[in-house]
Amino acid sequence: MKTTTQLLKNRPKLSLGDLILAVSSCTKNTKETVAAVANLLASGQVRLERDGRFTRAKVC
Repeated sequence: MKTTTQLLKNRPKLSLGDLILAVSSCTKNTKETVAAVANLLASGQVRLERDGRFTRAKVC
């Protein structure tokens, strides 16, 4: 039986502004940017961290 191991690398700490800039470079307008960022936060694909603790993002 073959065993595999996965090495997890430390991810760089990026800000919410970095996320918005990255998403806005791929979208057509600001409404699409807001919708994409809200979707990323609501789905859990992106998490916000404050003082070493993950915080909830309220998407209205």
